[in-house]
Amino acid sequence: MTATFAQSVRPARRRFSAVAAVARETVALALLPLPLLVAVAPAAFAGGGTRRWGWGRGEEQRADAQAAKDAAAAAFYELDTAQRDLRISIETITAVDSSPAARKAAGDFAAFGQRIDQVSHAYITAVDAHDLDREGLDGAAANRARGDLTKAKDELERVKAELERFGQSLGPLLGTAETQLARLAPAVERARQGLLAASNALDAVRASGIKADDLAARLAALSPELTKLNQGAGQHGVQETIQRADRVLREAEAIRGEADHLPQKAADIDKRLVSLRTRAQAITTRASGVAPVLSELRRRYSAACWQDLQQVPEEAERAVRQAEEKLAEARTARDEQHWADATARLATVRALLNTTEEAVSAAGDRLRRLDEVSFDHQKEVDRTRFAIRDAQRLAMAGRSTPDPRHARPLDDAVARLDRAVAGLEGRHPDWWHFLTETEAVRRSVARVVQEIREERGR
Repeated sequence: MTATFAQSVRPARRRFSAVAAVARETVALALLPLPLLVAVAPAAFAGGGTRRWGWGRGEEQRADAQAAKDAAAAAFYELDTAQRDLRISIETITAVDSSPAARKAAGDFAAFGQRIDQVSHAYITAVDAHDLDREGLDGAAANRARGDLTKAKDELERVKAELERFGQSLGPLLGTAETQLARLAPAVERARQGLLAASNALDAVRASGIKADDLAARLAALSPELTKLNQGAGQHGVQETIQRADRVLREAEAIRGEADHLPQKAADIDKRLVSLRTRAQAITTRASGVAPVLSELRRRYSAACWQDLQQVPEEAERAVRQAEEKLAEARTARDEQHWADATARLATVRALLNTTEEAVSAAGDRLRRLDEVSFDHQKEVDRTRFAIRDAQRLAMAGRSTPDPRHARPLDDAVARLDRAVAGLEGRHPDWWHFLTETEAVRRSVARVVQEIREERGR
């Protein structure tokens, strides 16, 4: 279009709303029942005065032109309505979706807007160009009016049909957008309720005498997020607002859960403090009995049987002292309500006591086992030989000759056991070496058995 068209559109746009209003009134009048239409008609057309037309060929052409004008007005009104309805759908999509498909839909709708402006301008021009109420309107003028108005109507209807097809193509995008919008309000409300529940839980904990400063700080850190939620999706976008609401809800629920468990956590820490202190005292008592056990080991067995246990009393004393220091630190942390620090120190205490208890027990266990094997070492030999024979039977099952991969380690086990038994000869046998060797033989045999079963189970 030339500059003349652009200049003509501006005054036409100023009349657009008025024309749309007239179009709506025209459509409404066309839908009235005939008696009511007769009663209303004089008032509807009183602006130009009333006159009685004689009915002839010219008046018939004038009536046809008026019918074309009414039909064009109805088409104009329907296109205007369809455009306004579709604009709502486009705004819904663009408020939620920033994908290329959504941006293309918005661009296509803008292009439709330009086309609608063009056909609307053509319609307004056709209406302005023909005064059907003019005195002396001849048949030719009426026919021209009817043709121009019919053409304008056809263009309006064609664009409306295209607009409707475009609107139908937006179904998937619109459905997704409406789903997102439907999630928005509930998500924000859940976040608000979650924050309220966390605040109430924190208040209840503080009322019981627990400070919970770290939880209070985490809750305070959510205040800016709540402000953004209250500002709404119009400022921050629908998807971002939903994601923010979900994050706020998760953090609020975590704070509430930890607040609810704080009294129980405090009680558990108190219980563990008492339990570990009692255990440390018990280990101290047991450690005092290690020295007599070591004395008995030194008196009855060779040095190889007890040298590795020489430092147990000193190590036990040092470990218990460290455990008591950590217990004191844990008590201080608990009194200051530094729950994580208290828990960490209690874990250190438990590890120290576990190690110490094993060392203290090792001395008594060593003496017991040495006494048993020195009294009758044949039980240990028979136990080990049985494990070897059982593995040999499994290796030969379904075979005429054993697999070398299995036979070799089993033969080595037999030789190793024979050497361990031979090492017992002499005045001061190393019973501890004998025990550790037989245990090592059984472990190697067990590995062969495991390999055989895994291969046959494939």
